[in-house]
Amino acid sequence: MANTKSAAKRARQTVTRTLANRRTATTVKNNLKKVRAAIASGNKAAATAAAQTFISSIDKAVKTGRVHRNSASRHKSTIDKALSKLA
Repeated sequence: MANTKSAAKRARQTVTRTLANRRTATTVKNNLKKVRAAIASGNKAAATAAAQTFISSIDKAVKTGRVHRNSASRHKSTIDKALSKLA
C-alpha cells in the first residue's frame, strides 16, 4: 500500500496506463497474426486489406509511444516484402 498521497496517485496512474498499453499491444499483435495468416493463405486481396489495418494500428501505437518506431518500421518492412512476393 502506498504511504503518501502522491504514491497512491502514481499507483492509480500505473494501473490505467498498464491497461491502455496492454490493449494496444494486443490489438497490434492480433492484427499482425491476421496479416501473417492472410499471407500464408496466398490471398493477395485479403493480405493487403489486413496489412493496411495492421499498419494503421502499429502507427497509432508508435504515435502514442507504446511501440518503438524502429520496431514498427521493421514489422512494416517485413510485411511489405512478403506482400510483394505474393502473385
